[in-house]
Amino acid sequence: MRHRVHTFKIGRTSSHRKAMLANMISSLIENGSVKTTITKAKEARRFADRMVTLGKKGTLHHRRQAISFLRNTDAVKKLFDEVAPTFAERAGGYTRIMLLGTRKGDAAEMCILQLTNNDAPKDKTVKPEKAVATPVKETVAAKTVEATDEKIENEENKAEVVETTAE
Repeated sequence: MRHRVHTFKIGRTSSHRKAMLANMISSLIENGSVKTTITKAKEARRFADRMVTLGKKGTLHHRRQAISFLRNTDAVKKLFDEVAPTFAERAGGYTRIMLLGTRKGDAAEMCILQLTNNDAPKDKTVKPEKAVATPVKETVAAKTVEATDEKIENEENKAEVVETTAE
């Protein structure tokens, strides 16, 4: 029985599938996104999230585990040094799948698998200010009070001008 065993076979032998996924995830780490079919992207997403988690842990043991899966030391170096630190505060969901439609030749459903840190700000020294929500009623009431104060002051100024001109 296949209880709790999950994999997309993708019509390949296990060795071909493992090599293809390792190459796809290495390309994802190096380029930030990969164009592929939906089935391949869903399977690659599982392993890409695991690789980012290994990168976040950052120990020598986890680096060796990543090298044994990816078989590309340059991709592992980039994963541990550049990619994983951008996900330090994120608990999961390191990748997204964006649908593209069907491929012209065989009508396969195509998509883009990309890392979600692409939209993160590059310079983390400048933090955006948090917007403070103020109740609408208070701001409207404050503006009307200010406006009435200005009207009263304007009317007093007009009265003074009229008095000085009358004299």
